[in-house]
Amino acid sequence: MQTFFGMILGALLLGIGVYIHDSMQTSSVASGEVAATNRTIVNWDVARADWDALVDRAHKDWVKISWR
Repeated sequence: MQTFFGMILGALLLGIGVYIHDSMQTSSVASGEVAATNRTIVNWDVARADWDALVDRAHKDWVKISWR
């Protein structure tokens, strides 16, 4: 149980750390010399689109399952 809790806590801390790091970097598309130094770790626009697609699919599947 402690191992499972540690894995969950570690994943949360990693996600929060990456978000904080990226929020301190440039949020617009960098070009030229700036691109090498101010690039974010996660492409948050793509991550948000994937998350929205996952939530939408889960909702549609839930409606399909609960309808039966």
